[in-house]
Amino acid sequence: MSLKITEECIACDACVDECPNGAIEAGEPIYEIDPDLCTECIEYGGEPQCVQVCPVDAIVPDPDNVESAKELKLKAELIHKGEEE
Repeated sequence: MSLKITEECIACDACVDECPNGAIEAGEPIYEIDPDLCTECIEYGGEPQCVQVCPVDAIVPDPDNVESAKELKLKAELIHKGEEE
């Protein structure tokens, strides 16, 4: 499943630069994650990069966007297709 940002977000900007997919944008009043671009950093292994840097633990799994590991890996491949060429 992709991630979402909760109301605890303090709009500190820490997560924006950490997202390798550009899935995080400033919103009003909190930041937002585009579920079409969020892969939970599955292609990098371990905990998602945005979760690691959030100082208030405001980034959590989004139960409205459930995806399997296989689906997340495929999404990551499509997002990053052509980057290695």
